[in-house]
Amino acid sequence: MIRVSVRLFAGAAESFGSDGTVVEDPVDLAGLIEKLADGRDPRFREILDQCSFFVDGEHCPSLDFPLADQARVDVLPPFAGG
Repeated sequence: MIRVSVRLFAGAAESFGSDGTVVEDPVDLAGLIEKLADGRDPRFREILDQCSFFVDGEHCPSLDFPLADQARVDVLPPFAGG
C-alpha cells in the first residue's frame, strides 16, 4: 500500500476544506488528483488543474510522475504578488 501525505495551500486548501490529508494508493500525480477531487465540488477540480505540484520538495511538471510510499505532495495554486 502506498500512502502519500498531501499539503494544500491557499485557495486549494480553502476549497478542499482542509490544509492536509493522506491519500492511499495513488499511482502517480494524475491518480492523486483524481482521488483528491472524487466527490468534491467541481470547482475544486478546476483549482487543481491550475496548481503546481511539488513531490518531496521538487517541482513536478508532469502528471505521470510516479509516487512512492511516504511521499509528501504540496499543492500550490497560482498566486499573484510582488
